[in-house]
Amino acid sequence: MAEVSDDRFQELATRKGGIIKNGREILFQAFNWESHKHNWLGNMEKKVVDIAKSGFTSVWLPPPTQSLSPEGYLPQNLYCLHSSYGSLDQLKVLLQKMNEHNIRAMADVVINHRMGTTKGSNDQYNRYDGIPLPWREHAVTSCSGGKGNRSTGDNFDGVPNIDHTQPFVRKDIIEWLIWLRKTIGFQDFRFDYAKGYAAKFVKEYVEESKPLFAVGEYWDSCEYSPHDGRLNYNQDNHRQRIINWIDGTGGLCAAFDFTTKGILQEAVRGELWRLCDSSGKPPGVMGWWPSRSVTFIENHDTGSTQGYAYILSHPGIPTVFYDHFYDWGDSFHANIAKLMEIRKCQDIHSRSAVKILEARSNLYSAIVDDKLCMKIGDSSWCPSGPEWKLAACGDRYAVWHK
Repeated sequence: MAEVSDDRFQELATRKGGIIKNGREILFQAFNWESHKHNWLGNMEKKVVDIAKSGFTSVWLPPPTQSLSPEGYLPQNLYCLHSSYGSLDQLKVLLQKMNEHNIRAMADVVINHRMGTTKGSNDQYNRYDGIPLPWREHAVTSCSGGKGNRSTGDNFDGVPNIDHTQPFVRKDIIEWLIWLRKTIGFQDFRFDYAKGYAAKFVKEYVEESKPLFAVGEYWDSCEYSPHDGRLNYNQDNHRQRIINWIDGTGGLCAAFDFTTKGILQEAVRGELWRLCDSSGKPPGVMGWWPSRSVTFIENHDTGSTQGYAYILSHPGIPTVFYDHFYDWGDSFHANIAKLMEIRKCQDIHSRSAVKILEARSNLYSAIVDDKLCMKIGDSSWCPSGPEWKLAACGDRYAVWHK
């Protein structure tokens, strides 16, 4: 695949209005944990036209590199793009077709850890001999069996964790990211297990490799009551930790809104009052820094289309999961696509303003940008005024627009 010049990427960023600044993204998580069993890259190539027609702007693809685990999250040779999901040639065909349909490809970047090829110190596989990026034990943190410095984040147990404090490591990673972007054709990055190394390194990687959009998986557990194990209503500390991580990247990288996901999966079980914080705002990262909040619902359910009615009508950058869009039947596909169409037609974006009208056990309703109204829950409810026209409805949700 021909290399894309920096000028071309700058042109793309300008033409798109700056991805984060524009705020009109809808992401598609294009795989699940079993996808590697099904000739996945070939399967995805057949769906590009439908993905583009549905209005997705960026497709999050599985880790592209050779890995000791078929899912791709135990990488070894970062420059080998033959994975259990398909061959390098299949990947290039897919990325080329996505580019032709104006969909950006998001690479799943796994750089918290890397599996060694050779035993080194402590009789552990913490050396990388015989492959590109032939690092020695100093590339591995001291807390995961290497000779490097202590980790700047949480340790990922059982595997060699990369020491990002080493200048040679960062130089090699940056060159690899630029290669993925300019030579292979990825335009966006998703940083896996971003808790494992300091946010300042993500800032450096984004600044140097210049993806059009970047998001980090800063996964953190929500807070639960020690008395009954129920989710606490107030999750301000949880979302503040995610905000602090985004801030540590200089705001250059968005983050998955795990706060919203955790609250939403409880709320749709008859506790919709959770969807309004004590200040009257959405209770997740969406309520405090919506332009950096990548919202998603639990990969298995989270209230069926109620969850999508919520995230696709609200600020933040929503994500749709492959299984929901393609494996749950034509009706579910059509319902999600309709909600996406409404979002686009009403120009709802990551910074849209939310006015929460109701938030009680069986009803949540809100007006967004004074031009879209929505409700989820069992309660019968509709907005007052003849200007509101029903745009979509389904199982315990409805959306209106003017």
